[in-house]
Amino acid sequence: MENREDQQYYIDFSPVRGGNVVQRLRRTIANQVDSSTCQLFTGHIGCGKSTELFRLKDELERQGFHVVYFESSADLDMADVDVSDILLAITRQVSVSLESVKIRLKPSYFVSLFNEIADFLQTPVIPEFEFSLPMGIGKVTAKTKDSPRLRSQLRQYLEPRTSGILDAINQQILETAKQELKQQGYKGLVVIIDNLDRVDISLKTTGRSQPEYLFIDRGEQLKKLNCHVVYTIPLVLIFSNELSTLTNRFGVKPLVLPMVTVKSRQGGDNQQGMDLLRQMVLARAFPRLGEKERCDRITDVFDAADTLDRLIRVSGGHVRNLLVLLYSCLQENDPPIQRDCLEMVIREYRDDLVSAISEDEWTLLHQILQNKDNVKGEEEYQTLLRSMFLFEYRDLEGRWFDINPAIAESKKFKL
Repeated sequence: MENREDQQYYIDFSPVRGGNVVQRLRRTIANQVDSSTCQLFTGHIGCGKSTELFRLKDELERQGFHVVYFESSADLDMADVDVSDILLAITRQVSVSLESVKIRLKPSYFVSLFNEIADFLQTPVIPEFEFSLPMGIGKVTAKTKDSPRLRSQLRQYLEPRTSGILDAINQQILETAKQELKQQGYKGLVVIIDNLDRVDISLKTTGRSQPEYLFIDRGEQLKKLNCHVVYTIPLVLIFSNELSTLTNRFGVKPLVLPMVTVKSRQGGDNQQGMDLLRQMVLARAFPRLGEKERCDRITDVFDAADTLDRLIRVSGGHVRNLLVLLYSCLQENDPPIQRDCLEMVIREYRDDLVSAISEDEWTLLHQILQNKDNVKGEEEYQTLLRSMFLFEYRDLEGRWFDINPAIAESKKFKL
């Protein structure tokens, strides 16, 4: 979003997503400049969370905050994550970002800790006079990321030190950073941790799922960072019996980014949602044209306006699905995209989805569609929403669900 060229491609879908989630995240931070806030953000995979977080970053930077955004999947093994891993990743990314504005920290606690870890992992020691916090953490994570055995040993070493690590992060890194940032004219420090929604939903040895363990059992530690923090969390937690525990633990309700609403509960088109998705597609062909001029050029990209509308309807308002279908068409032929080409791509997409649905899942789908505002519990989420058999929408009446339009066209569903 900070790139003016890229801004031409951004479409604001908040009017058809039940509210402006980015505004709520931003206002929470901007209205509590001198405090620390911790917010949770989630949504369906591929619905545009990262794009919205980039928008949040841009808006906060325009208001004078120093914002550290990073994708946790670049630092962590998403199949096996612990709180100490997240804290080290945050520490590394914050220190790297601070060095970009000439703030170089040398916290005494971490100098000692990483010398101890270096001995423990038999990694060359970094002399104190050469100590670099990003380099120290980078060496440790590189050594352990691809070795479950070493990672387990490191966690056993760090676990009893978690409180000390948190105190050191807050006092020797974050507090110092905020003071020095204010001297440079910044209002405060914001850390946005993306992709934590992608952690595997595997079970820990305790019998708890990884998301429950991280954000419920250990959530108290994750919220203690002395700056503004936004975590992405797995959507499954919204359907967990422990949602109220999660909310109480963090003191804030998770914000959800739903699909773009392309049809109403009654089944007709949502005209505003259709219009915005048309603009999303056409902006990629004609980024420098206005909205009306783009619409006048539809037949440069599609053989007819109905072909574009067909693409939008079958996507169900799932942004990434729409773009994947569009790309599949472009792999077949150059524009203008012909209707028969699009139909072939839709058939392949539909058949891939249908082949993955078991008889029990068909039964569950039909049951839920009789009451579109009712998905209960983690099992139904896992079965239907995570597999994108079912989509979630928001409107003035609240949350509702509908079947993936491609599946609705299958013979199996119509039987």
